[in-house]
Amino acid sequence: MNAAREALVRAMEAYFSEDTRRINHALMVTEYAVELFKREGGEYQIVIGASLLHDIGIHAAERKYGSNSGKYQEREGPFIARGILTRLDFEPGQIEEICQIIAHHHSPGRIDTQNFKILYDADWLVNLRDEYDIRDIHKLADIIDRVFLTRSGKAMAREIYLKEPRSGNKFSSL
Repeated sequence: MNAAREALVRAMEAYFSEDTRRINHALMVTEYAVELFKREGGEYQIVIGASLLHDIGIHAAERKYGSNSGKYQEREGPFIARGILTRLDFEPGQIEEICQIIAHHHSPGRIDTQNFKILYDADWLVNLRDEYDIRDIHKLADIIDRVFLTRSGKAMAREIYLKEPRSGNKFSSL
């Protein structure tokens, strides 16, 4: 793990404090994002920053709006993320892109960068079972094709949820 990633993990954990559910979610999304990054490319620092901080606005959304709805997370998250990223000396361009991804991480189509697609798919890899009934594999296959934005995200979702192994795939060891 590189120094920037370690610092981001510590900052995210400090921010979420006792909220192990949110910490574990961010760490799991980040692991999937790293795998997608390896397969799809992108900019590592952006992918890591967006993955670890994508839900950083959830507590502020709950306090301010009484809801953890995605639209409120998108509204509150960039300000908090900007402070963390600035303290960690991220470059201004990186901060802007990470904050833009956080501001739209529940709203595909507004940003079409590879870094966004990686975060979006990684988040769905974690959230799919909570958002859809995954028992009907035929419907689930259609959902996977519709929801995921990258080829690798779709392949990983199929492997995880439909148990379709890919030859030469090291993902199953995650």
